Amino acid sequence: MHHIDAHIHVTADDGSALALLDELDVKLMNVNVAKDVQNTWRRNAAVFERLARAHPARFAWCTALNLPDFDNPGYVDRAIRDLAADFAKGAVGCKFWKNIGMELKKPDGSFLMIDDPLFDPIYAYLADTGKPALMHMAEPRACWEPLDPAKPHYGYYSAHPEWHMYGKPDFPSHAAIVRARDNVLEKHPNVRHIGAHLGSLEYDVAEMAQRLDRYPHFAVDMSARLSDLMVQDRETVRQFFFDYQDRILFGTDVVNRTLFSTMEHAQRQKAVATLREVFEAYFAFLESDTNVAHGQFTARGLALPTEVLEKVYAANAREWFPGV
Repeated sequence: MHHIDAHIHVTADDGSALALLDELDVKLMNVNVAKDVQNTWRRNAAVFERLARAHPARFAWCTALNLPDFDNPGYVDRAIRDLAADFAKGAVGCKFWKNIGMELKKPDGSFLMIDDPLFDPIYAYLADTGKPALMHMAEPRACWEPLDPAKPHYGYYSAHPEWHMYGKPDFPSHAAIVRARDNVLEKHPNVRHIGAHLGSLEYDVAEMAQRLDRYPHFAVDMSARLSDLMVQDRETVRQFFFDYQDRILFGTDVVNRTLFSTMEHAQRQKAVATLREVFEAYFAFLESDTNVAHGQFTARGLALPTEVLEKVYAANAREWFPGV
């Protein structure tokens, strides 16, 4: 069965990595992340573009939105010009990252939110070109809660306290950021929006269902949120996949931006083995009816039928990211 990982960051250019992708029949959509106004992410974008050009059966790429530099006028025009150039080079969508709403501030000191009018011309451009917006807004709700070793995101926030919002009342809440994202969905119904990481509503498939019912132009990817699905009621999650089988995209969010071809042999072997392990865990949870282990969690697989799997694994990515 063909698979499109619609949310990953892996420069798997070595023969052993390509052989794994051939064996598992996986195509990777590498996603760029704009972390600073200097646009240092563009070095990665060039690599992702080259991979997609060299191996179009195994790689695609998604560009990112340049961040606003409020000291320099003309931001919107430059951002649209750069998007146009990236789309001309084969980018299949545009990524908006969590620093909008959680880190970036406007000149008046307020947080820049994703529904700010500044971005409206950019959404209009995406609507005109038919290009989708991959939206990683907010974080898991656990980001705003006390650290709990029994919950899925303990490891990440233990290692990245700068992104842990608990006890930081001066930062926007999870609800405020999600509300801003929902405002964008309201204002721009002609843009395909894909909510990364289950739309930051990973804690409850019923919350996701409410948004999917309300916004027919909204879909979600499941990248890096397998554990969140595993800890919820199996039958509820399984029914969610049946009910929204056209709106859920397969993805893993594996991150390894070092070119595999530049790695030492042992490092490359480990990287390929890690990639295999993650793919096989996702496949087992979606396909099997037996207990599946992933990280610290074990849960019974969903045993989804072939017609649902084919949509989640690949057809939905082709629908929501035309050209992938």
